[in-house]
Amino acid sequence: MILIVGDIGGTKTELAIYSTEKGPYHPLVNKTFPSSSHENLEEIINQFLREINMPVNRACFGVAGPVIESRAKITNLPWMIDASKLKSTFGWDSVNLLNDLEAVAYSIPILKQDDISTINVGKPEPNGNIAIIAPGTGLGEGFLTSTDNGYHIHASEGGHASFSPTNPLEDGLLKYLREQRGYKHVSIERVCSGGLGIPNIYAYLKEIGYAEEPDWLSKQLENSPDPTPIIIDAAKDKNRSTELCKKTLEMFMSILAAEAGNFALKVLATGGIYLGGGIVPRILDQIQQPLFLESLWNKGRFRKMLENIPVHVIVNNKSGLIGAAAYELGSNIGERKE
Repeated sequence: MILIVGDIGGTKTELAIYSTEKGPYHPLVNKTFPSSSHENLEEIINQFLREINMPVNRACFGVAGPVIESRAKITNLPWMIDASKLKSTFGWDSVNLLNDLEAVAYSIPILKQDDISTINVGKPEPNGNIAIIAPGTGLGEGFLTSTDNGYHIHASEGGHASFSPTNPLEDGLLKYLREQRGYKHVSIERVCSGGLGIPNIYAYLKEIGYAEEPDWLSKQLENSPDPTPIIIDAAKDKNRSTELCKKTLEMFMSILAAEAGNFALKVLATGGIYLGGGIVPRILDQIQQPLFLESLWNKGRFRKMLENIPVHVIVNNKSGLIGAAAYELGSNIGERKE
């Protein structure tokens, strides 16, 4: 069996071809496309299939949005993806849509040691639930619950729940986004993502005069359509890092950690917390500093329980593809939804 698998996000769309013989870790072909440069997913698939010229039987796509009745509106793109339409258009035997964090979740039980970096070893419960939180263009969340047959995978749109500040500076951020940016609902994604969160935090700190923005940074930001990589690189630059960027990254990590702790409590993730997405591996050195775990554990009477939960960073940026391929190929990872 030959299948096409996709990881569909607001910034990029990654497509790959897998076979039953090679399995979910060894794509035959793999290519990435800028999502916003295309009108829809069909356009990208057509281009990909023309380039590879290989027969495809089935398809599975992890998509950045809720999947309801095999249809998905991509949260940070004007795309509607319909499984039945894709099946008809391309003549495939079947098409499955997964939420993007569902796809990542299917990879968790089969990830290799080199695919993760452990931040907190903890004391995991053998059959404990597992939480996944992944900041990228948006903020994805998902979780796994243990069953007699492995794990059952659950999607979530928890990233769109309300942001809850944990200190006076974050109180100010919430007020700024409500009163000056006009957001009636400030979701966690608005402050904990690459597409929205990091630029919003940076703009807030600049607005309140937390630190000066140097001229070289102003010029870079002015000429770039995406400020997030510039802010992250400047925060990490030991030669000319800025307090504005360093504080932005510090606030982002603290908010991410607090939300990881919140989500772990909500799903009772005694089996572990996995941090995914495109941003976290890029700031792994900063994540490994005490601030992150301290912010995650700061839950009053439940601090001790959180200290026992392992915390891992997924450093393999193909986990979404691996999980979607594993789901479609029927790898032994738990209950497979039909």
